Amino acid sequence: MHWHSYGEILLVGEGEKNIYKVNQNTYQLSEGDFVLVWPMEMHAIIDADREQALVIQFSNSFMNSLLDLQRIMHFYRNLHVIERKKHPQLCARLTTISYRMKDIFLSEDRNRELSCCMLLMEFILALDEHRAEFAEELNSENQKNVCTDDVMRRMIMVTDYIKNNLTAEDLSQQTMADKAGISKDYFSRIFKSVTGTNYSKWLNMIRMEKAIELLSQEGMSLTEVAMLSGFRSISSFNRVFFEEKGMAPGEYRNLFMKSNDNS
Repeated sequence: MHWHSYGEILLVGEGEKNIYKVNQNTYQLSEGDFVLVWPMEMHAIIDADREQALVIQFSNSFMNSLLDLQRIMHFYRNLHVIERKKHPQLCARLTTISYRMKDIFLSEDRNRELSCCMLLMEFILALDEHRAEFAEELNSENQKNVCTDDVMRRMIMVTDYIKNNLTAEDLSQQTMADKAGISKDYFSRIFKSVTGTNYSKWLNMIRMEKAIELLSQEGMSLTEVAMLSGFRSISSFNRVFFEEKGMAPGEYRNLFMKSNDNS
């Protein structure tokens, strides 16, 4: 098991065994399936021929470069496999995009990096166009709440505020609904529609992202990491971290250091 600051998309190759692990879940996959590893997630190839797989890596900064990319990533954060049997049309489309990306990357085209970024955006967009297919897998309802551009702008303003003020005294859902100028109930429904999860879970996820970023920095204590990430105590930090990653923050940091030493 290891993790890194960039994400990976793996197109599973041929072979009798294709066993992958992401966070605490293990998947037995087949040729043509996809594995999605979002930035800073624990993962491992348990038993598979990596040479027969196609691996696409993308930076966290790329995913944070556009609000639409952030929104889509947050919505699909709990989606780690796309099986060809369940989603044949989508997998066929994603496979075509992936191999186009490979061909361009290996070419002498001077604009190959730009072209690959455009294809990666096309990949993410294709995924989002099929979001209704993943309602059951993501354990979420079909998104019935449609928000106006004005409400979307307010939600983006609130999420940006939270990301830049994780140590603020009051980040309650009621306070954020007031900041957006809408009722708490409406805020809750729209927030889940936009992010794919409820507010408290999303807030913990953002705090975790900040904590993981800080854990990669040397010389910072776990208590400092917890406080700067918005956790009120080291005990709550340890509890949430273990629930999300299945291990203590210190163990997680050690795995990151080992991954760097081996790279």
